[in-house]
Amino acid sequence: MVAPPRHNPPKVTAIVMRSITSHSRPLLLALTMAALAGLSGCSSLSQFASVSGDKVLGFVRPYRVEVVQGNVLTKELVARVKPGMSRAQVRDLLGSPLLADMFHEDRWDYAFSIRRQGTPYQQRLIVAWFEGDALKSLDVPGDLPTEDEFVAAITTYKPSGNPPKLDLTEAERKALPAPAKVAEPTPEAVGPQRSYPPLEPKS
Repeated sequence: MVAPPRHNPPKVTAIVMRSITSHSRPLLLALTMAALAGLSGCSSLSQFASVSGDKVLGFVRPYRVEVVQGNVLTKELVARVKPGMSRAQVRDLLGSPLLADMFHEDRWDYAFSIRRQGTPYQQRLIVAWFEGDALKSLDVPGDLPTEDEFVAAITTYKPSGNPPKLDLTEAERKALPAPAKVAEPTPEAVGPQRSYPPLEPKS
C-alpha cells in the first residue's frame, strides 16, 4: 500500500522561506555591489584607454610594429631624374614602382607610406609619366622632404637642451690667441762620440 505524499504545514513552509530569504539577502547584496564595482571600473578604464592605442591606463605605451611601404623618395633623388630618361634609368634612380599597371603602361606610381610609433604618419605619391620608353614628366607632391627633413621626421629621440656647438665662426677663429712658439729641440748625437788626433802635424 502506497503512503500518501506528505505536505508540510503552512507554518513550517513560511518559516523555511523566511530562513532562506534571511540567509540569501547578504549574498544578493554582495553580488549587487560587485556588479556595480565592475561597471564603474569599466567606465574608468574607458577614460584611460584610447581608441588609437597610444596609451593604456594612461601610462603604459604598447609596442607597435613599424610599417613601411614603397620607396623612400626625397628632393635630392627626384632632382636627379630628368625628362627623356629611359625607363631603366628611372628605375635605377628611383627604384621599382610600387604599382605598374599593364593597362596603363605610360604610368608608374611610386607610393610611399610609413607608420612609426612616436612620429606622425606619412604618405606620399609620385607619378612618372612616359611616352614610349622615355620619361615625359614627374608629378611630385609639394610636401616632398629633403633627406635631412625626412630623417628628422622619423627620429623619435629628441635631445633635451641646446645641441653642442661643433664649429666656430670666422670671427671666433680670429679672436683665438696665437699659439705659442715652441723651440725646436736640438738633435741628440747618435752613436759613440770620439775625438781623433789630426792625421798630419800642423806646420
